[in-house]
Amino acid sequence: MNTSSVAGTPALREAAFDLDSRLRGDVLLPDTPGYAEAIAAHNQTAPHRVAVAVVAADAGDVRDAVAFAAAHALPVAVQATGHGPSTTADDGLLIVTRGLDGVTIDAAARTARVEAGARWGKVVAAAAKEGLAPPNGSSPLVGAIGYAIGGGVGPLGRANGYAADHVRSFDVVTADGVALTASATSEPDLFWALRGGKGNFGVITAMEIGLFPVTRLYGGGLFFEGDNAAEILRTYRDWTTTTPEELASSIAFIRFPDLDVFPEPLRGKYIAHIRVFYFGSAEDGERLVTPLRAIGTRLIDTLADLPYTEIGTINNDPTEPGPYYERSTLLRSLDDAALDTLIDLIGPDANSPLLAVEVRQLGGAFTREPATPNAISFRDAAFSLFLASVPTPDKVTEAVDYQTTVLSTMSPWTTGGPYLCFIGSHETDEATVRAAYEPAVYQRLREVKRQYDPTNLFRVNHNIPPA
Repeated sequence: MNTSSVAGTPALREAAFDLDSRLRGDVLLPDTPGYAEAIAAHNQTAPHRVAVAVVAADAGDVRDAVAFAAAHALPVAVQATGHGPSTTADDGLLIVTRGLDGVTIDAAARTARVEAGARWGKVVAAAAKEGLAPPNGSSPLVGAIGYAIGGGVGPLGRANGYAADHVRSFDVVTADGVALTASATSEPDLFWALRGGKGNFGVITAMEIGLFPVTRLYGGGLFFEGDNAAEILRTYRDWTTTTPEELASSIAFIRFPDLDVFPEPLRGKYIAHIRVFYFGSAEDGERLVTPLRAIGTRLIDTLADLPYTEIGTINNDPTEPGPYYERSTLLRSLDDAALDTLIDLIGPDANSPLLAVEVRQLGGAFTREPATPNAISFRDAAFSLFLASVPTPDKVTEAVDYQTTVLSTMSPWTTGGPYLCFIGSHETDEATVRAAYEPAVYQRLREVKRQYDPTNLFRVNHNIPPA
């Protein structure tokens, strides 16, 4: 570390130099080379301006970084990929875990040991070699642990539940700098809270998670011009009442920019994109999607038998960093009144600044408590509603205000607050975070927080304060 150019007080600078000498990884301060690149996030809506960044090389680096933060009263933030930002870590300490990306598969036990910085794509590829699949999300670039501690709603979820339901254990460093293993039998209260409580209780350095004997699926997307969005959504909603738990799906209404990076049939158009993931035979899949194909002329139809390793091609989530402003809620139902209200707000005739709006089917195994309960709330929801904008700097207020309008107008049909799996960087106030949990769950989380982080060292997140 080049201490001649670092910012901060002399005492902090000297202490950071000492910490750097003891770590396998690197300690970076605002004026040191590589600082900006190290702390950059995929989602740029909450850029960090940290006093100290620790690029950890192993779990020991994480322990030392947490102890350093506690000794210098620096709030701690954690970042693997930066897909799920919260608030900025101004004047705090950021632990960058992307270097801890080991993945080990135990085929006999059907489990994966996943380190803190590993992305789902790496876990999927490793598991596939053993004929197995993890409870991953739609994007292979998202960090596996950050996804799981927020619940994790993925393609296998209607058949098997949330990713958090299948975590067997966590290796975690708590606020006192102690490394613990949390499981159903060791630190059970902490284990309960970590599965849904996000980054409030410590820095997770690894997890063990269950895998499924899945190697392929029938899936893909159907793209329609969205001029008759209400009828497309109504057909989709009615269809979801007939589908088995082995089939997961969503529908997204997207305003495609007129750019060459998009397929020619979609450019500059308002599009309805139905995504299908069916874990049954291709023949049954073809039969099940017949009502969807009957909607009308398809601009693109990618439904096919796929190896599980290609699951990320279905949603085809963004791969480039950018300012993704995201909001969400849960719907207890999508009756005709709710459907018409939503289309009025986001449909082809609405003056909406939203880039994409997704309605995702829940139900099935999402509704069932796992054998070892966790902090996931509102399992009775029928659908999630997700709003995304990528505004230019001068349009941020307009986009965020419109998201608020949509969520407020849809409130008669919602259950719970923001969907924990998709909670965004503009949803960090205490009331909003509290609304993501059922009241008794939130109170228990505060009590666990008091036990493991009484000074709220881990507060640069969607924070749950100690009781």
